[in-house]
Amino acid sequence: MVRQAKAQRILTHDQIWVALDRLAARAGLSPSGLAKRAGLDPTTFNRSKRVTSHGRERWPSTESIAKALAATGASIDTFARLVDDDQGSGRSVPLLDFALAGASGAFDEAGLPSGKDWSEIALPAADDSQTFALEISGDALAPVYRDGDVILVSPDAPVRKGDRVVVKTTAGEVILAMLKRRTAKALDLQPLDASLAERTMATSDVGWIMRIVWASQ
Repeated sequence: MVRQAKAQRILTHDQIWVALDRLAARAGLSPSGLAKRAGLDPTTFNRSKRVTSHGRERWPSTESIAKALAATGASIDTFARLVDDDQGSGRSVPLLDFALAGASGAFDEAGLPSGKDWSEIALPAADDSQTFALEISGDALAPVYRDGDVILVSPDAPVRKGDRVVVKTTAGEVILAMLKRRTAKALDLQPLDASLAERTMATSDVGWIMRIVWASQ
Protein backbone atom coordinates (compact mmCIF):
# COMPACT_ATOMS: atom_id res chain seq x y z
CA MET A 1 0.00 0.00 0.00
CA VAL A 2 1.34 3.44 -0.91
CA ARG A 3 0.91 6.11 1.70
CA GLN A 4 0.12 9.56 0.49
CA ALA A 5 2.66 12.08 1.74
CA LYS A 6 1.23 14.72 4.04
CA ALA A 7 1.15 18.11 2.37
CA GLN A 8 3.65 20.50 3.89
CA ARG A 9 2.46 23.93 4.85
CA ILE A 10 4.31 26.88 3.36
CA LEU A 11 4.33 30.01 5.48
CA THR A 12 3.88 33.31 3.72
CA HIS A 13 5.86 36.50 4.09
CA ASP A 14 2.87 38.26 5.69
CA GLN A 15 2.28 35.43 8.20
CA ILE A 16 5.85 35.56 9.50
CA TRP A 17 5.81 39.33 9.94
CA VAL A 18 2.35 39.31 11.55
CA ALA A 19 3.60 36.70 14.03
CA LEU A 20 6.54 38.96 14.92
CA ASP A 21 4.15 41.89 15.41
CA ARG A 22 2.03 39.71 17.71
CA LEU A 23 5.11 38.56 19.61
CA ALA A 24 6.01 42.22 20.21
CA ALA A 25 2.45 43.04 21.30
CA ARG A 26 2.42 40.14 23.82
CA ALA A 27 5.47 41.73 25.43
CA GLY A 28 3.91 45.21 25.31
CA LEU A 29 6.45 46.39 22.75
CA SER A 30 6.47 47.97 19.33
CA PRO A 31 8.37 46.15 16.56
CA SER A 32 11.34 48.49 17.09
CA GLY A 33 11.13 47.97 20.85
CA LEU A 34 11.28 44.20 20.31
CA ALA A 35 14.31 44.57 18.07
CA LYS A 36 16.12 46.68 20.66
CA ARG A 37 15.32 44.23 23.45
CA ALA A 38 16.66 41.41 21.27
CA GLY A 39 19.95 43.27 20.78
CA LEU A 40 19.24 44.01 17.12
CA ASP A 41 19.24 47.22 15.15
CA PRO A 42 16.03 49.07 16.19
CA THR A 43 14.82 49.16 12.58
CA THR A 44 15.19 45.38 12.00
CA PHE A 45 11.46 44.66 12.36
CA ASN A 46 10.13 47.99 11.08
CA ARG A 47 7.46 47.88 8.37
CA SER A 48 9.71 49.88 6.06
CA LYS A 49 12.22 47.00 6.09
CA ARG A 50 9.73 44.34 4.99
CA VAL A 51 9.55 45.26 1.31
CA THR A 52 12.31 46.87 -0.76
CA SER A 53 11.82 50.06 -2.75
CA HIS A 54 11.49 47.80 -5.80
CA GLY A 55 8.69 45.77 -4.21
CA ARG A 56 10.76 42.70 -3.33
CA GLU A 57 9.73 40.96 -0.10
CA ARG A 58 12.30 40.90 2.70
CA TRP A 59 12.11 38.05 5.22
CA PRO A 60 13.38 38.17 8.82
CA SER A 61 16.39 35.93 9.38
CA THR A 62 16.13 32.82 11.55
CA GLU A 63 18.76 34.41 13.82
CA SER A 64 16.69 37.55 14.37
CA ILE A 65 13.57 35.47 15.08
CA ALA A 66 15.53 33.33 17.57
CA LYS A 67 16.82 36.45 19.34
CA ALA A 68 13.29 37.91 19.48
CA LEU A 69 11.97 34.69 21.02
CA ALA A 70 14.78 34.63 23.60
CA ALA A 71 14.21 38.30 24.46
CA THR A 72 10.52 37.69 25.19
CA GLY A 73 10.92 34.27 26.81
CA ALA A 74 8.80 32.65 24.10
CA SER A 75 9.27 29.26 22.45
CA ILE A 76 9.12 28.32 18.80
CA ASP A 77 5.79 26.62 19.57
CA THR A 78 4.48 29.96 20.83
CA PHE A 79 5.65 31.60 17.62
CA ALA A 80 3.86 28.95 15.58
CA ARG A 81 0.64 29.63 17.49
CA LEU A 82 1.01 33.33 16.76
CA VAL A 83 1.21 32.49 13.07
CA ASP A 84 -2.06 30.55 13.34
CA ASP A 85 -3.85 33.05 15.60
CA ASP A 86 -6.33 34.71 13.27
CA GLN A 87 -7.63 36.91 16.08
CA GLY A 88 -4.27 38.49 16.77
CA SER A 89 -3.38 40.24 20.01
CA GLY A 90 -5.83 43.11 19.84
CA ARG A 91 -6.84 46.04 17.68
CA SER A 92 -4.09 47.89 15.86
CA VAL A 93 -3.61 51.52 16.86
CA PRO A 94 -1.44 54.26 15.32
CA LEU A 95 2.11 54.37 16.77
CA LEU A 96 4.63 57.22 16.76
CA ASP A 97 8.07 57.64 18.29
CA PHE A 98 7.60 60.23 21.06
CA ALA A 99 10.65 62.10 19.79
CA LEU A 100 8.62 62.93 16.66
CA ALA A 101 5.46 63.95 18.51
CA GLY A 102 6.29 67.64 18.43
CA ALA A 103 6.98 67.67 14.70
CA SER A 104 4.73 69.76 12.52
CA GLY A 105 1.98 67.64 11.00
CA ALA A 106 2.17 64.75 13.49
CA PHE A 107 -1.31 65.67 14.81
CA ASP A 108 -4.29 67.39 13.27
CA GLU A 109 -6.17 70.27 14.92
CA ALA A 110 -8.22 67.82 17.02
CA GLY A 111 -5.07 66.14 18.36
CA LEU A 112 -5.50 62.98 16.28
CA PRO A 113 -2.67 61.20 14.40
CA SER A 114 -1.73 62.76 11.08
CA GLY A 115 1.18 62.55 8.66
CA LYS A 116 3.47 59.84 7.28
CA ASP A 117 5.61 59.06 10.35
CA TRP A 118 2.97 56.92 12.05
CA SER A 119 3.10 53.13 11.91
CA GLU A 120 0.82 50.64 13.73
CA ILE A 121 0.99 48.38 16.74
CA ALA A 122 -1.43 45.72 17.99
CA LEU A 123 -2.16 46.21 21.68
CA PRO A 124 -4.77 44.59 23.93
CA ALA A 125 -5.92 47.68 25.81
CA ALA A 126 -7.35 49.85 23.06
CA ASP A 127 -10.99 50.40 23.96
CA ASP A 128 -11.95 53.32 21.74
CA SER A 129 -11.47 54.10 18.09
CA GLN A 130 -9.44 57.28 18.69
CA THR A 131 -6.70 55.73 20.85
CA PHE A 132 -3.12 56.07 19.63
CA ALA A 133 0.27 54.91 20.94
CA LEU A 134 3.58 56.67 21.57
CA GLU A 135 6.90 54.87 21.96
CA ILE A 136 9.34 56.32 24.49
CA SER A 137 12.86 57.05 23.22
CA GLY A 138 15.75 57.34 25.66
CA ASP A 139 15.74 57.31 29.46
CA ALA A 140 14.90 60.94 30.28
CA LEU A 141 11.53 59.79 31.72
CA ALA A 142 12.95 56.94 33.83
CA PRO A 143 11.95 55.46 36.17
CA VAL A 144 8.36 56.31 35.15
CA TYR A 145 8.88 55.25 31.53
CA ARG A 146 11.97 53.71 29.96
CA ASP A 147 13.37 53.46 26.46
CA GLY A 148 11.12 51.26 24.34
CA ASP A 149 8.03 51.52 26.56
CA VAL A 150 4.77 52.11 24.72
CA ILE A 151 1.97 54.27 26.13
CA LEU A 152 -1.64 54.44 24.95
CA VAL A 153 -3.26 57.86 24.79
CA SER A 154 -7.03 58.31 24.63
CA PRO A 155 -8.63 61.52 23.37
CA ASP A 156 -11.98 60.32 24.79
CA ALA A 157 -10.91 59.44 28.34
CA PRO A 158 -11.81 62.01 31.03
CA VAL A 159 -8.80 63.85 32.49
CA ARG A 160 -8.63 64.24 36.26
CA LYS A 161 -6.20 65.51 38.87
CA GLY A 162 -3.37 63.02 39.38
CA ASP A 163 -3.61 61.53 35.88
CA ARG A 164 -0.57 61.10 33.69
CA VAL A 165 -1.24 63.08 30.53
CA VAL A 166 0.12 64.17 27.18
CA VAL A 167 -0.16 67.91 26.60
CA LYS A 168 0.48 69.70 23.33
CA THR A 169 0.95 73.45 23.48
CA THR A 170 -0.25 75.89 20.86
CA ALA A 171 3.46 76.46 20.10
CA GLY A 172 3.84 72.78 19.16
CA GLU A 173 5.64 71.45 22.26
CA VAL A 174 4.56 67.99 23.49
CA ILE A 175 4.88 67.23 27.20
CA LEU A 176 4.40 64.10 29.30
CA ALA A 177 3.33 65.12 32.78
CA MET A 178 1.15 64.48 35.81
CA LEU A 179 -1.80 66.86 36.09
CA LYS A 180 -1.64 68.48 39.53
CA ARG A 181 -4.41 71.02 39.12
CA ARG A 182 -6.72 72.29 36.42
CA THR A 183 -8.77 75.48 36.49
CA ALA A 184 -10.57 77.50 33.84
CA LYS A 185 -7.45 79.64 33.43
CA ALA A 186 -4.46 77.36 33.94
CA LEU A 187 -2.93 73.89 34.25
CA ASP A 188 -0.41 72.92 36.91
CA LEU A 189 1.81 70.16 35.55
CA GLN A 190 4.57 68.02 37.04
CA PRO A 191 6.70 66.89 34.06
CA LEU A 192 7.71 63.21 34.11
CA ASP A 193 11.22 64.24 33.13
CA ALA A 194 12.80 64.63 36.58
CA SER A 195 15.13 67.34 35.30
CA LEU A 196 12.21 69.70 34.64
CA ALA A 197 10.51 71.86 37.26
CA GLU A 198 6.79 72.01 37.95
CA ARG A 199 5.08 74.11 35.34
CA THR A 200 1.99 76.30 35.25
CA MET A 201 0.51 76.85 31.82
CA ALA A 202 -2.25 79.23 30.77
CA THR A 203 -5.26 77.43 29.30
CA SER A 204 -4.95 79.64 26.22
CA ASP A 205 -1.51 78.09 25.58
CA VAL A 206 -2.85 74.51 25.60
CA GLY A 207 -3.66 72.97 22.23
CA TRP A 208 -4.97 69.75 23.81
CA ILE A 209 -4.56 67.50 26.83
CA MET A 210 -5.20 63.73 26.80
CA ARG A 211 -4.93 60.99 29.40
CA ILE A 212 -2.44 58.13 29.25
CA VAL A 213 -4.65 55.07 29.75
CA TRP A 214 -2.11 52.24 29.57
CA ALA A 215 1.63 51.58 29.50
CA SER A 216 3.56 48.49 28.46
CA GLN A 217 5.88 48.31 31.51
